[in-house]
Amino acid sequence: MKVYMQSLGCSKNQVDSEMILGLCKEHNMSIVAYPNEADVIMVNTCAFIESAREEAINTILDLATYKDGSKKLVVCGCLSQRYKGQLESELPEVDRFISIDEYPMLTSIISSLYKGDFKNDIYISPLKRVYSTPEYMRYVKISDGCQNRCAFCAIPLIRGTLRSRTIEDIKEEVTNQVNEGAKEINLISQDTSKYGYDLYKRLAIVDLLKELCAIPGNFKIRMLYLYPDIVTDELIDFVKNNTKVMPYFDIPIQHSENQILKYMYRRGNKEYLLDLFSKIRREIPHAILRTTLIVGFPYETETDVDNMIEFIKEVKFDRLGAFTFSKEEDTKAMEYPDIISENEKALRFNKVMETQYYISTKLNSDKIGNTYEVMIEDYDAENFMYVGRSYAFAPDDIDGCIYVAAMEELKAGDIVNVKIVDADAYTLTGEQVK
Repeated sequence: MKVYMQSLGCSKNQVDSEMILGLCKEHNMSIVAYPNEADVIMVNTCAFIESAREEAINTILDLATYKDGSKKLVVCGCLSQRYKGQLESELPEVDRFISIDEYPMLTSIISSLYKGDFKNDIYISPLKRVYSTPEYMRYVKISDGCQNRCAFCAIPLIRGTLRSRTIEDIKEEVTNQVNEGAKEINLISQDTSKYGYDLYKRLAIVDLLKELCAIPGNFKIRMLYLYPDIVTDELIDFVKNNTKVMPYFDIPIQHSENQILKYMYRRGNKEYLLDLFSKIRREIPHAILRTTLIVGFPYETETDVDNMIEFIKEVKFDRLGAFTFSKEEDTKAMEYPDIISENEKALRFNKVMETQYYISTKLNSDKIGNTYEVMIEDYDAENFMYVGRSYAFAPDDIDGCIYVAAMEELKAGDIVNVKIVDADAYTLTGEQVK
């Protein structure tokens, strides 16, 4: 039997897709690169915001065109988890919707679609994945679900409350990955800073990092998705003093203004955020700060946006992304008046991103003349240059990249020293040096 998987949404979903394919492989199913080659066509969906749901539906309909004869179309992930009952009647093209809650029963579900020799004692596992990332880079999902209840966010409604993996389980996974050649480990979850609170009744991210840093090998660790009010002094100090952990702080704050933060049900306030980012920059001057913001949230005024822009100018984030607010059913924000027009939301979004464009351009220009370790990922034949990333660039296609004029032939996964000679808002250009 042959299976094709298309994974939508975030890197956390990508890990789920890799685990599902790992289970398929355990049952001697072949993984194919094209849907027309498959017996089972699968799509792992995202349902975080309206645009993600639209992409998921369009993808499902597109994949349905490949169905003929005995081919089966299976939809899993967040869209199935939240809207399974509704979608079963609206999308008869789909043979089976699999909710996230059903992942432990995947073997019997596959058996119901195809009669075959399926072993019911084999379960989905992060230790048995078919990786979609190159061998030098891996994502490691350390927990699932979230204990926060932000007014705008449907993730807890989809993924449930926090469920952390044990330190021992994660360490085994990372050890295997490093032994297989991984040089970059990216720790991900809905709330990485809250890791372990459900298991150990304390914030255990530093305990986890200590164990991972003790693994022999030449590799680096990056943390993504930190909640600001639990980025502790202990965590900052650990990053400062451990070279295996990249000084990269991905801290989505959603807004800067206290009143809006209260409406969002976000903990902390503007003064705390300014102090936190100042502390990180003071303790680790070369640290990278990344955040996301929501514009057009109910009750937001033009003054709030102007103040947020001044906040952005003061902090000078290395990376900043923004979303325009969209109502998500069953969230607290559904009760709020949505009187800001889509046109006004777009104008506010553009103001924020224009501000960040100039900040990013200046910060990147300041790097000209500096030399960084760069991991090579690709070759741009049009520009005759290699493409890579330093610690300052996450692998999720958000941060940009570094173009490298090489002294020698390189391959993906090579790490070389690069002196920066040019820059724009999203990319750096450099020359390989010895």
